[in-house]
Amino acid sequence: MPSFTPVATFAVSAALCAAAVTAAPAPADLVLREAKVYTVDKNRSVAEALAVKDGRLVFVGSNAAAKAFIGSATRVESAGGRLVLPGLVDAHIHPVDIADLDVCTLDDRVVTLAELTQFVSQCLSHFKTPPGGRLTVYQWNYAVGNQPDPRHRTLRAALDAASTTQQIQLLGDDGHHSAFNSLALAQAKDRAGKVVGLSKATLAGEFAAYRSFVGVDENGEPNGAVNEDVRYFINKDSEYYLALEEVLKVPERITQRLSSAGITAVLDAMASPEGMPVYDKLVASGNLHARVTLAQFFNPMENLDADGKVDYDAIVARANTIRAKYAGSPLIRADVVKIFADGGIEGNPLAVPPTLPDGAVLRPFLQPIFGIDPGGRATVTGYVDTATPLCAEVREHPDKFASAQQIGDFIKVHGYHPGQCTISSGKLQNEREVILEYARRMHLAGYSLHIHTIGDRAARTAIDAIEAARAADGNTETRDALAHLQLADPADVARIGRDHLFVAFTYAWMSAEPEYDLMVIPFLQQVHGNSMAALHPPGSFYDNNAYPVRAVKAAGGILAAGSDAPVDTRDPRPFINMALAVTRRLPAQAPLGPQQAITLPEVIEAYTMGGAQMLAIDQEAGSLEVGKSADFIVLDRDILALAANGHPESVAEAHVVSTWFQGKEVYKKGR
Repeated sequence: MPSFTPVATFAVSAALCAAAVTAAPAPADLVLREAKVYTVDKNRSVAEALAVKDGRLVFVGSNAAAKAFIGSATRVESAGGRLVLPGLVDAHIHPVDIADLDVCTLDDRVVTLAELTQFVSQCLSHFKTPPGGRLTVYQWNYAVGNQPDPRHRTLRAALDAASTTQQIQLLGDDGHHSAFNSLALAQAKDRAGKVVGLSKATLAGEFAAYRSFVGVDENGEPNGAVNEDVRYFINKDSEYYLALEEVLKVPERITQRLSSAGITAVLDAMASPEGMPVYDKLVASGNLHARVTLAQFFNPMENLDADGKVDYDAIVARANTIRAKYAGSPLIRADVVKIFADGGIEGNPLAVPPTLPDGAVLRPFLQPIFGIDPGGRATVTGYVDTATPLCAEVREHPDKFASAQQIGDFIKVHGYHPGQCTISSGKLQNEREVILEYARRMHLAGYSLHIHTIGDRAARTAIDAIEAARAADGNTETRDALAHLQLADPADVARIGRDHLFVAFTYAWMSAEPEYDLMVIPFLQQVHGNSMAALHPPGSFYDNNAYPVRAVKAAGGILAAGSDAPVDTRDPRPFINMALAVTRRLPAQAPLGPQQAITLPEVIEAYTMGGAQMLAIDQEAGSLEVGKSADFIVLDRDILALAANGHPESVAEAHVVSTWFQGKEVYKKGR
């Protein structure tokens, strides 16, 4: 981390304001002084004061020089020595879903299946869900808790215990996982729109291609867990937009939350046409206090022509209509499109058989055998050798191992479920050819790509798609980006750098956490037990390849930052993200791949200039320089000093004192 001295500060300040300081500068509308202004310019300069005129910065420099910009009508504010940063850019968030509403929400709480039953029952009563109606439960923590008991052996059983006369759907806090009760599962429709239900029979028939996205019990019947696009066969509106009509009543809560977190620019990472009236209402009311880039999302599998093929022309036409609608907007643009390369990479150790992850990986998932330790936690007791003649027979003749009796006998003799003979490398969200063609068409139409990638095969596919799209239109200057990048092969990290791709990392996920890790690591590498030492041995595959932030930056990739709120929490929590980018550890836990940590100035840059460059607003925002929009925040503590003095974990405790957008104070703590 660089050190800052008064001499260097004033020298840089003089350079910054040389163009603005004249013999008699016009009085500014606002002068903020007695601050530590971390500009995030190319030299990471620090100043003491700034001046604003007509929403733009006209001066950044010393307290003494700022006096020239003070007139009789100038508002003069003292920062009291506090740190001032450019307004933050959240480069992957779902803003329409971050407002607090009166809905049934678990708020990411950890509950057992018995506690889940009780909570859902209370919601059914409180919200007066009618017979045959649907209750949606938001912010369900799919990754931690959910322990079964003899009465509540599966998610389906737990939800059925709450009601068999009302449809119930849990929405996972990550946007990829759901769970349904029996009545809801029975509503599943095939592609022709006929109600066929989701069952063991339809998983072998109509929904065979989606089998890996559905959790099953020991008899092969759905256990309630339904992930990714299969949710839409049960409930077409399996998005957070189920509460859209409530959001439209109080859209200002969105920008209030953004402003309180110091966020003045965002990428709506999955902008559907249904959510755009929220932005329109914010603009009309004058309550949009952030720049918004819409990453338009159109599910290819829901946009088919009469022959059942993806109608790319229709998708591009719809995207163009929306882009044109906002072409003249000073705050909203719609020149990015979103596509999923894969989904999530978490399995379920508590299911029988354990549910495999569905994210796309380069090597087949392992088949761990789980038991329960004395403390009631899942633990790895062994592995199934899927290469044995026995497993080959199970795969070749599944009908011989399908009945409850056959399954029970198999488990009794061999110690594992025959379903664990499955060999899977996960699944791309769409066929590879669809992802590549979608990217090509959108590039030719002038859009930048924003691609959700979790597994290393998904990352490789996404990079392939971007490179092919750039070859098709000859444009290498697009602001194409990968989101999340939980796993990446080193060869593909090198390609990210060579192609100068943006990566919107969610830094708050970069830690070791035992219960979550048990859902991921045993499927990727051999684990014995459930201790942190067992899950994270030195030099292990996961620790070497998970969230390769430092490697991406070193290769030439461009770091951005995306909270992915409301995933985990509706709070965008930028300073928790910053702290985890530096420490990659939770309190009392070892760090996850500490070699991939970055410095605080580097993550601040990701949250400012990196995000601004990715959203093509870097001429307006991302740094505090003369001529740019006056988007800045004042913090309650000096996070740069905290990190420099060996306390980067304390950065997580920082809060915003005030947020200014286009020279206007849009948030003040305590007001």
